[in-house]
Amino acid sequence: MNSIISVQNVFRTYKLERSMISVLRGLDLEVLRGEWLAMLGASGSGKTTLLNLIGGLEKPDKGKVFYDGKDIGMLSKRDRCKLRLKKIGYVFQAYHLLPELSILENAALPARIGGISDKLAKIKAEEILISVGLKDRLKHRPAEVSGGEQQRTAIARALVNDPELLLTDEPTGNLDSATGEGILEIFKALHNNRTRTIIMVTHNNEVAALAERMIKIKDGKVDTPEVHVS
Repeated sequence: MNSIISVQNVFRTYKLERSMISVLRGLDLEVLRGEWLAMLGASGSGKTTLLNLIGGLEKPDKGKVFYDGKDIGMLSKRDRCKLRLKKIGYVFQAYHLLPELSILENAALPARIGGISDKLAKIKAEEILISVGLKDRLKHRPAEVSGGEQQRTAIARALVNDPELLLTDEPTGNLDSATGEGILEIFKALHNNRTRTIIMVTHNNEVAALAERMIKIKDGKVDTPEVHVS
């Protein structure tokens, strides 16, 4: 298997009032195509920052992030948006669903932005929503469904354009254990067919152990050794 993601000597610093906070400090990482990688680390260790760099939401201050051999940092903002739209699905910890849209409309939105007709986008979204157990919630608004159902909607939205890379930030962090287990079953099914790569940020060792490979981010770098858990 070849690498789909290559992170090379990446540094990222943020300005906080009068001080500079160094989050990533020369981090290196290779992610193989088709694998499920879990990233562990304490709060503030840089897990979400790394995820944002991989997804093209941020640029490194130094170093390079390659997606399928292409330097993301060299792409224009427009081209990074196109890359995310066509190739990358992102499941945010806070869901980021639009409150004025229905569950179906939220899930269909990336497909519509990608140029697919409203009718076809909704057909694709409905199929995925049904597969994640939301058949009876299609017309509901986000405020009318549970946290677990909002998370399932966010997953469906991330999958509607059939991305080859799925980025997930604390997918079970806001959920009770039973609901979280249901979400993880979805990721297991996605990984079993090996059609896409999954990078999952979590602070939970038990959740991370479900992945194919587990790494820990510490002091702005990958804390070796890496652990292959399956």
